[in-house]
Amino acid sequence: MKGQPRRSFLRSCLYAVISGLSLGAFRLFPDFEPSYLKLHRTGELKHRGEELWQIMESCRLCPRKCGVNKLEGEKGFCQADSQLMVSSFHQHFGEEKPLVGKGGSGTIFLTNCSLRCVFCCNWEISQGGRGNNRTLEEMADMMLVLQDRGCPNINFVTPTHYSPHIVLAVDIAARKGLHIPIVYNTCGWERVEILKMFEGIVDIYLPDFKYADGKMAARYSSDAFTYPELTKEALLEMHRQVGVAKPARNGLMQRGLMIRHLVMPNNVSGSKEVISWIAGNLPKDTYVNIMSQYRPQYKANEYPKIARKISRKEYTEVVEWAQQEGLTNLDIQGYYF
Repeated sequence: MKGQPRRSFLRSCLYAVISGLSLGAFRLFPDFEPSYLKLHRTGELKHRGEELWQIMESCRLCPRKCGVNKLEGEKGFCQADSQLMVSSFHQHFGEEKPLVGKGGSGTIFLTNCSLRCVFCCNWEISQGGRGNNRTLEEMADMMLVLQDRGCPNINFVTPTHYSPHIVLAVDIAARKGLHIPIVYNTCGWERVEILKMFEGIVDIYLPDFKYADGKMAARYSSDAFTYPELTKEALLEMHRQVGVAKPARNGLMQRGLMIRHLVMPNNVSGSKEVISWIAGNLPKDTYVNIMSQYRPQYKANEYPKIARKISRKEYTEVVEWAQQEGLTNLDIQGYYF
């Protein structure tokens, strides 16, 4: 990596110091230690990262299990090889309120994606390849910069295909003083076998639950027929690891499962079925963000059923259904309706 991308990265790393916002000694969670620090001290964190790295030799990090040798430069369905690509890192104020606080969620947007939805709002990153090659050391330094800027967490967006890189970079960052929670911000379509390797590493799981029907997942997310089945298994595993998400006294989340569900037009997402499954298989106080911001982006206008925004009626019906099902920890995003 050379030229402008590297200079921009170095300028970003200096920002926390020259802006006078360095908060490295200040702990937002004085009575909380993120789980990855114990694994770092024992050497287990690095060991798991190395195990995950070897999986890329015949890649099966995501449910597609395409089997390419990323270590030899081959690209999987996700369009990634073993070279880490990062689109951007910054304080993000558009996440759920308990993740944002005053400093913004410390978001690292990773390039490429294994699900590849036709309506993706970040398609330039997930499918267009927007990003720059970074080393593990550089990503570790990104985490420290975000921590110094006052972010209450490190939020990895679309992490699945870079899970080895994340674990190894967190190990480096922990050695340098990282001490805030890790957020695993995923489409929800995960292999339980891989998630189990994140036990004791991830503090906050932030998965989508996009579809109740595999046929809808296949049509709009690149033949992902197994999406509902595998996402349900993944949510149960995430809950087993981190439990119900409840904010600390300062209002910030430090541990737990936070589920997102995007309401889509014409019931493409099967919202009532999704809500009923959550209510029937997870605690009633599971955090569920019922999202209203669907817009027909990327290729969505080529698909008639999803070529419009959702209506007030579509959103309200899902919220009322969630309340009838007894869910008590709802983030009702569509207040403007």
